[in-house]
Amino acid sequence: MFSKRLLPLLASVLLLSSCSAVSNIVSTVAPKVVEHNVLSGREGSNGPVLVVKIDDTNSARPQIALEDADVVYIEQVEGGLTRLAAVYSSTIPVRVGPVRSARISDIDIVRQYGHVAFAYSGAQKKLLPVIANAYLQNLGAQNQSSSIYTTDPLRTPPYAMVLRADLLMAKTVEKNFQIDSAKSVGWNFGDAPDGGKPTESVIMHWPAARYVATWSESQGCWLLTHNSNSDLAESGVNLGPTTLVIQMVSITPSEYHDKFGGVTPFSQTVGTGTGFILRNGKSYEALWSRPSADVGTAWTLADGGEIKFAPGQVWVALTDTKPDFTFITASASPSKTK
Repeated sequence: MFSKRLLPLLASVLLLSSCSAVSNIVSTVAPKVVEHNVLSGREGSNGPVLVVKIDDTNSARPQIALEDADVVYIEQVEGGLTRLAAVYSSTIPVRVGPVRSARISDIDIVRQYGHVAFAYSGAQKKLLPVIANAYLQNLGAQNQSSSIYTTDPLRTPPYAMVLRADLLMAKTVEKNFQIDSAKSVGWNFGDAPDGGKPTESVIMHWPAARYVATWSESQGCWLLTHNSNSDLAESGVNLGPTTLVIQMVSITPSEYHDKFGGVTPFSQTVGTGTGFILRNGKSYEALWSRPSADVGTAWTLADGGEIKFAPGQVWVALTDTKPDFTFITASASPSKTK
């Protein structure tokens, strides 16, 4: 028989065992909390924002780590060519490139992301003080070491500069630079709205560059072709956004020019305008609004209804030329409209 003195001890042991069992059950069945990045809606942290200027010519390909960007902007530069601004937050890759110079349009584009780490190879002399006084952390190659802005021996300059993004962001921590974490820039993620036109592909035009985006049902994204070639990253991935934004903007000459005398165009991303949102194999006519540079760009359907983006990488094409769509008709035979 148990001593009466042992009964309280036995009860305590059973209670502790019971609590432990309940704790184990709760920890087993409790759902795992998964963080989603507010810029792309995909799994990942909302870490400090890094924006990198990347060359977008044929000679720059294959580009490095564009698939890791949460958002990618296509903007027009001198000679009708395009250049990219890649926005990273959920993942900071080790290497990014090839890195090229900044342009005046970048100032307004990045302002909506807050005080970002801004990486670029250089800029026109007249533009450098503008960048230095902008609301961003100026981390251009002119002020960084060759261990951060490296040279790829397998590439030919000026397409050989590769950023060690991991080292640059580590330096921002070491120097206690205040880099803002990701915040919403005007769009939300969720189910597709009703309507939309089933779309096979779209062609986007600039004076000396062309992108084609073709919907891939199996991969769930708009696979990109650049100047008639599959747009492959260095990793071998065919680049392609889950949500493709075609933002119609005014593109006008600025007061800046390159060393060859080419006038730098300015893309007006503050104000209002029209455009198209492409997601889940459909395209939607849409309206954009951005009252000031320090707020995000809100998108609505043409009738004013809400449109949400599909979770995944977002590309924003800034253009003043209407795109060419190939729609899928009810009979499943493609029809091209301009």
